[in-house]
Amino acid sequence: MLSVLVLLTSFLSIFYLTAPSIRKFIAGGVCTTNVQIPGKVVVITGANTGIGKETARELARRGARVYIACRDVLKGESAASEIRADTKNSQVLVRKLDLSDTKSIRAFAEGFLAEEKKLHILINNAGVMMCPYSKTTDGFETHFGVNHLGHFLLTYLLLGRLKESAPARVVNLSSVAHLIGKIRFHDLQSQKRYCRAFAYGHSKLANVLFTRELAKRLQGTGVTAYVVHPGVVSSEIARHSYLLCLLWRLFSPFFKSTWQGAQTSLHCALAEGLEPLSGKYFSDCKRMWVSPRARNKKTAERLWNVSCELLGIQWE
Repeated sequence: MLSVLVLLTSFLSIFYLTAPSIRKFIAGGVCTTNVQIPGKVVVITGANTGIGKETARELARRGARVYIACRDVLKGESAASEIRADTKNSQVLVRKLDLSDTKSIRAFAEGFLAEEKKLHILINNAGVMMCPYSKTTDGFETHFGVNHLGHFLLTYLLLGRLKESAPARVVNLSSVAHLIGKIRFHDLQSQKRYCRAFAYGHSKLANVLFTRELAKRLQGTGVTAYVVHPGVVSSEIARHSYLLCLLWRLFSPFFKSTWQGAQTSLHCALAEGLEPLSGKYFSDCKRMWVSPRARNKKTAERLWNVSCELLGIQWE
């Protein structure tokens, strides 16, 4: 027994001593463009914490007028105050947005459109992961409702302003978890069968398919769209799962920091000459392979149409 404990202690010691080297290895790409964007208007969902907050910080540092769109306004104001102090950019604003409630999404869009005449970058960053089974205010399964339908509706409502401000970009955050996803049209709300991990994967696949179809429909408008896997990041996204929180704590020395996790979002928002790659999937600041399901044109078209029906919108 003693020998087992010694071996375990030795293993854990080596495990954590090598963590900095391993973390450096998996840190991934860095957004290398030096482009400045003074006067540009940016909306980032869920930017009160994690990857979104670091993305907002960098875009504010480059001169943008940044809207932090989040559910927790107090936390958002705290993040905005920190970013304003850090970047010396006073144009960091907070607005209420609850992606689990279509009324809140519509209220945010109505307020933003009344306030701003331009929108150059929309980053659909917010998301939920590994939630117990629950439904949004409108009766959608939470992963599907927040991660996909919420951002689908928000993009629809803001698209006119993006077109008017072209060249403009939409950046959607997905995940490598899309590899386990499947669009189950017979059970989109997971009422017949529910697994937290698969529900998350399904919603992340929906993000990839949405981006693909969006890019196709935006050809010639000057608005382009990109979808991003940020990497495995030490953030608050695992908060809904006790087991995942424990694993996150144990392995956090090997995860990307939130700054590292923001790099691919920044790359897709800022990099010059990216327009020919509209609709593509990026990780570590470069185009990456996606699953066959994520390349299925018929599934992408059907998901688009079904999403419109569920939200009661017409989006040609």
